[in-house]
Amino acid sequence: PLYNKGITDISTPTEDNSYAYHTFKRAIDTVADPEYINMNLLSVPGLTVDALTGHAINVCEERADSLAVIDLASVYIPRAEAYKSSKSDRIGTTPTAAATALKNRQIDSSYGCTFYPWVQTRDQGTGAAVWLPPSAAMLGVLASSQRKAQLWFAPAGFNRGGIGTLGGSAGPRVVGTIEHLTKQNRDDLYEENINPIARFPAVGEIVIFG
Repeated sequence: PLYNKGITDISTPTEDNSYAYHTFKRAIDTVADPEYINMNLLSVPGLTVDALTGHAINVCEERADSLAVIDLASVYIPRAEAYKSSKSDRIGTTPTAAATALKNRQIDSSYGCTFYPWVQTRDQGTGAAVWLPPSAAMLGVLASSQRKAQLWFAPAGFNRGGIGTLGGSAGPRVVGTIEHLTKQNRDDLYEENINPIARFPAVGEIVIFG
């Protein structure tokens, strides 16, 4: 009932004309007061509505003690959003297009970050493959990086940014990505401050590379 398309199908979603928009905004507003809630990360994995992810960043910036980890629109279109006949049809953008879209949003903040693309893990109970928005995997990377090193070291690279076999992230073990990023793809993303998630088959690892 809280799927993104249900919000974006409304030309200008607001708290008054969209119950889903209102629900997300109220949830984010609930943690806006640093005297009421102690936190250092804010994330709503899978939420990709620009107005709401932008609001999450603004709340963190106003608190001045938290980081918003947001997801980008159309990187992967899950079943809850729309029927697609194949996995390739579920990829709704490209690294270049995603970078351009974020650039056009003109976000200028040190209190938000984002990653690309979606990642795959396995359900521990059934063994079934499950696709996750990158924010879900990134929370584990931030936690394990903080455990291994000082806070000012970037949670990226093979030592602190591994999310596959070798990395030992505190989050879900990632076994794949929705697409393989070339060096040019990674450069395009990084140019617009999108942190790429890179797959390196030669060493058997998937790494936050931003």
